[in-house]
Amino acid sequence: MQLIPLSSATPALATSADGRAVDAMAGLIACIGAQGFANDALAQLNRWLPVSWLSVFRLSDHAPPRMPASGSYRAPDGTAESWAVYRSSLYRQDQTFLAAREQIGQARCTLVHWHAKEIPAAHRERIYTRHGLRERLSVVCKDKDDGLLAINLYRHESLPLFTGEEIEWVGMGAPILTSCVQRHLDLAGAREQSFDARLSVLTRREREVCERMLKGWTYEGIANDLGISAGTVKTFRDRAFDRLGIHHRNELFALVLVNTS
Repeated sequence: MQLIPLSSATPALATSADGRAVDAMAGLIACIGAQGFANDALAQLNRWLPVSWLSVFRLSDHAPPRMPASGSYRAPDGTAESWAVYRSSLYRQDQTFLAAREQIGQARCTLVHWHAKEIPAAHRERIYTRHGLRERLSVVCKDKDDGLLAINLYRHESLPLFTGEEIEWVGMGAPILTSCVQRHLDLAGAREQSFDARLSVLTRREREVCERMLKGWTYEGIANDLGISAGTVKTFRDRAFDRLGIHHRNELFALVLVNTS
C-alpha cells in the first residue's frame, strides 16, 4: 500500500505532448450534472489514463458508507454487485482508508494505492479476484460532516499496473477530479430532493428502483443492489411509470430535470 499526501499547492496538471490530459479534464468538466456521470467521466479519463472501473464512496464513522456514483469502461461492470457485497458486510472490516483518514487533516487530498494482493483475503476474493481487478488508486479528501470522499480508480487484469508516472499524473489532476465529483454530487443531491417531493406517490421499492435508474444503473445492477431479480426490477419500474403517467426512462429524467430547472 502507498499513501501519498498531496499538497494544497499541487502544481498545474502536466500534460502530454498531444494534449490528452487537457482534453480529458475538459471532457470531465463537461460531464458534471449528466445522468450517466460516472460512465461518461470514466470514458473521458480514458482519453488520457486507462482505468477500468470508477466508484465514488462517501465514508463516515457514524453511518454506513454510500456509493453515489460508479461506472466501468471496456470491462464488465461489476460495480453494483461489488458494492452490494461491500455494503452488506465488508465495510465493517475495511481498513484500506484508515491511513488516509489519519493523514487527511494535513493535506487537501491524499492518494492511496493498493495492489489486490495486499487487500485482506475475504475482501480480495469477493471483489478483486471475482471481478479480475488488479489494483486500486483512490483520491481521498474531506467530505461533508467530517466524512471522507473517496474517488476510486480500478485497473482490470487486462491492463498493466499503474506506473509511478501515472500515479504522479493522478496526484496532479486530483484537485480538478475532486472538484468535478463534488460539484456533480451537489447537483445530484438537489435533484434527489426534487425527486423526493415530486415522486412521493411511489412506494418504497418503486422509488428505490427509480432513484437508481436516475443514477444510470443497469437493471442487473439495480437487482444486485436490492437483492431482487431483474424481472422484478422491471415490474417496479412499470408500476412507478404508471403512477407517474410516463412510459420511458428518458421521461423519468425529464420529469426530474424540469423540477430542478
